[in-house]
Amino acid sequence: MNDADHRFGHVAVVGRPNVGKSTLVNALVGYKVSIVAPKPQTTRHRILGIATREDAQVAFVDTPGLHDPRGEAINRYLNRTARAALPDADLVMLVVDATRWTEADDDALAAAVDAGRPVVLVLNKIDLVADRATLLPRIADLSRRHAFAAVVPVSAKDDDNLDRLWQAVRALLPVAEPAYDADAVTDRSERFLVGELIREQLVLQLRDELPYSTTVQVDAWDESEGTLRIDASIFVAREGQKAIVVGAGGQQIKRIGTSARRAIETQLDRRVHLALVVRVREKWADDEAALRRLGYGD
Repeated sequence: MNDADHRFGHVAVVGRPNVGKSTLVNALVGYKVSIVAPKPQTTRHRILGIATREDAQVAFVDTPGLHDPRGEAINRYLNRTARAALPDADLVMLVVDATRWTEADDDALAAAVDAGRPVVLVLNKIDLVADRATLLPRIADLSRRHAFAAVVPVSAKDDDNLDRLWQAVRALLPVAEPAYDADAVTDRSERFLVGELIREQLVLQLRDELPYSTTVQVDAWDESEGTLRIDASIFVAREGQKAIVVGAGGQQIKRIGTSARRAIETQLDRRVHLALVVRVREKWADDEAALRRLGYGD
């Protein structure tokens, strides 16, 4: 295509927790840059997902879900991280659940509008809408809340209508050359992605037992003997939580380690030896200094 019409820009992807922002970013990029789990606040960091096509390169900025920041220090960090992505974006993509609108969506919309950038409303999870005929009046109703630059219904899980979303986003970005290599998919290191994949398995394996009380730190990364050896620490806030993660006879931590190793090998396409240890760091989620040491820096 004509280079004079090539588009590039940063798109801040925001919304309340659990509306499928990370699934959507992964689908648009075509690579798993953000972990996904059926629990709110799985995403804890700003993660760049870079999608490159012939007509455009788009840097999607996946963010934690906007929520009530009261509570522990990590809640305040998550909201700061999400809001910090807005001022530098060329465009804001507000993702909502197509099946319902909540007060938290109102708050997310207010944050998006306050950024002073064009806002594209994405109605995700249309695969859960039993009668697609209800989407048009739904879109008309939501369009009265703000003068959105575009409103696009999609299913990130099923890759439904993502091409239309791409074209809507592309049309709103400035004409510019790509800022990243054509094969780049994220600005995050493999070490960071590995820590996230381990944390993803914690969320998936433990479910409701420890929804927000764990975090992961990669301690060692050794490629000297062919097989990649990774040592990582799982931090919990209390001794009782350590017992839950380890499980009877160490069976739970063994299952977590096996699942995480397989996920890492799939992501990195190489053999991996993974060693996990569970450590107690009391009240880490409500300690600003501890958060910074564990990688939650602003």
